[in-house]
Amino acid sequence: MKRLQGAIAVFVGAASFGVLSTFVKKAYAAGFSLGEVTGVQALLGMLILWILFGLMKGGKADFSKYPRHTAAWKIMLAGVSTGVVSVIYYKCVQLVPASIAIVLLMQFIWIGALINFLVFKQKPNKKQTIGIVLILIATLFATGALESSIQDISPLGILYGLLAALAYSIFIMVNGKVGNDYPPVQKSALMVTGACIMIFAVLQPFSLLQTTVDFQIYKYGILLAVFGTVLPPFLFAFGMPKIDLALGSILSAVELPVAVMMSYFVLHENVSVIQWFGVAFILAVVVWINYRKKSEPLQ
Repeated sequence: MKRLQGAIAVFVGAASFGVLSTFVKKAYAAGFSLGEVTGVQALLGMLILWILFGLMKGGKADFSKYPRHTAAWKIMLAGVSTGVVSVIYYKCVQLVPASIAIVLLMQFIWIGALINFLVFKQKPNKKQTIGIVLILIATLFATGALESSIQDISPLGILYGLLAALAYSIFIMVNGKVGNDYPPVQKSALMVTGACIMIFAVLQPFSLLQTTVDFQIYKYGILLAVFGTVLPPFLFAFGMPKIDLALGSILSAVELPVAVMMSYFVLHENVSVIQWFGVAFILAVVVWINYRKKSEPLQ
């Protein structure tokens, strides 16, 4: 039962990430800017997380098992990577269809493996290497690169998508190494605080704090904060310890089809049969890379 609960939590957490690009597109269509969209998500996410931490601390939550040796400012600094991912990815969503933006973001799979090899000298095994090549091939289908429609896609948008994948790879590495001696909700609150400070310093969306602001932005902000900042960390923190890493990686990939389906059914973006094939191909490769028979040793 615990394994099932964990699997459902990770599945829902990943699906939550998948709906973000649709909400971002909707916010852009309503006339809001990149700074306002990223700023309102970080601001509301930060407030919600700190309120949750305060309620948990004032309640029955036991935080005594967390030694908290890491300086809080270091976790906030690490959280800048979260803000960078949001800014670059949402800029990509502004320039290309949401269905293509998520495919570009998924390139973090092979970019992360490349960083591990170049920086940490961790060479991917044969199965992972084949999987990376297959993902690159599948991406040609999923983005429509083999169709004439790719000519209509912004090259700058593609660049931002790949930069977002790079930033996401770095975020995953940083998130796994910094602040693990803090309660997950406090660590998330500190990281989002760092992201919020960075976004307000760089993009300066101070219009969000003015009384003349269009309060419709807060409708999108709540959705983005809940589905992108609050729910996923909690669900992953709850679910991942109850399942193995391979199953967690497979379930996390649900973000891709959810994002593509949302773009197709909600935004009414054109997604060709070839692109659907590419998405399914990428998912199949992710499952294959992470599938391990009981007789196989852990890599």
